[in-house]
Amino acid sequence: MGRFRNSTLTRREWFALLAAAPLAAQETFRMDVRLVRLMATVKDARGALVSSLAKEDFRLSENGVPQDVALFERESAQPLSVTLLLDTSGSTAIELKYEVESVRKFLRAIFQEGNPNDAVSLYTFNYEVTLQSNFTRRIQRLEGALRSIKPEGGTSMYDALYLSAEALGTRDGRHVIVIVTDGGDTTSTKKFRDALEAVQGADAVIYPVLVVPIASDPGRNRGGENALETLAVQTGGRVFLPSISSLDRAFDDILRDLRTQYVIGYYPKNVPRSKDRFHKVDLTVSKPGYRVQARTGYFGDYDVDAPNPGLGPGRVKH
Repeated sequence: MGRFRNSTLTRREWFALLAAAPLAAQETFRMDVRLVRLMATVKDARGALVSSLAKEDFRLSENGVPQDVALFERESAQPLSVTLLLDTSGSTAIELKYEVESVRKFLRAIFQEGNPNDAVSLYTFNYEVTLQSNFTRRIQRLEGALRSIKPEGGTSMYDALYLSAEALGTRDGRHVIVIVTDGGDTTSTKKFRDALEAVQGADAVIYPVLVVPIASDPGRNRGGENALETLAVQTGGRVFLPSISSLDRAFDDILRDLRTQYVIGYYPKNVPRSKDRFHKVDLTVSKPGYRVQARTGYFGDYDVDAPNPGLGPGRVKH
C-alpha cells in the first residue's frame, strides 16, 4: 500500500483531511463563474515554438460552445510553481544517480532565469510518498534532499500526483508537475482517475520524463507509459522518453516550453446542461499548421437530470 510522509502529517491523517474537504461537484447544475485558466504552448508546422501570437489568433470553446477570452498573457511573466516528483522505487537504482544529476541542473536553470518568485517543491515516491522539500528557492535545500534519497520498494505514482496536487493548487501563478519515472504504478491506493482529477483541479500541467533504459525491452510497463502520456495530453504537457545520455536535453526542452507559454483564461457561459462532470475545452489557433498544446478540459459542476453527452476522460480505462 502506498504511504505518505512529511514532517507533520501521517498518510492516514493526510487522506482524512482531504476526505473531509467540501466536494466541488454538487447534485444540481449551476453556472461556473470561476476563471478557467489554460497554459498553452504553440508550435508551427516545423515544430518550432511560437511566442508572438495575439489574443485574436485563438479560438476557444467549452463543450462545443464558443467562449470569450477574458485573460491573455504572452510569454507569461506569472511565477512558476514547479512540483518535482522523483521515482525512487527499487527499479530505478541503476539510473538514479544520473537522474539526480540532471534534476540538479534543471533546478539551477529554473532559478537562474525567469521570475524571481519561481519556486520548486520536491517529492520522492516508492512504496510511500515523501515530501523532501516544500516550495522554496533555496537550491542548497533541494540539492541536500537529492543527496539523501535511496531507491527501494514499489511505485506509488498516482498517490504522488494526487497528494502533491493539493499543495500546488494553492499557489499563485502557473502550476507545473515534472515527474521522473521509469514506468507504471504498483503500490498506490489512488487510481488514474483520482490523479487526473486532482491535477486538473490544481490547474497543473504534467511533464512526465520516462527514463527507459532499453527502448525495445518487452518487459516495459506499456500501460504505465500510456497512462502518463494520457495525463500529459489531458493537462497540456508532453511526454519525454530520453535515454540516460539525453536527460539534460529533455529538461532543457521543458524549460523552453515553460518560458514561451501563453496564459489564457475565460469565464464559462451558455454551456449546456451535462451529466458528465468533465467539461471539454478546445483551444485552437486560426492560423493553418499551428498546433496548440493545452489542457483538454476540467472537472466541474454537473446536472444529474441532464442527458449523458458521452465518456469523459475520467472514464478512460488503464
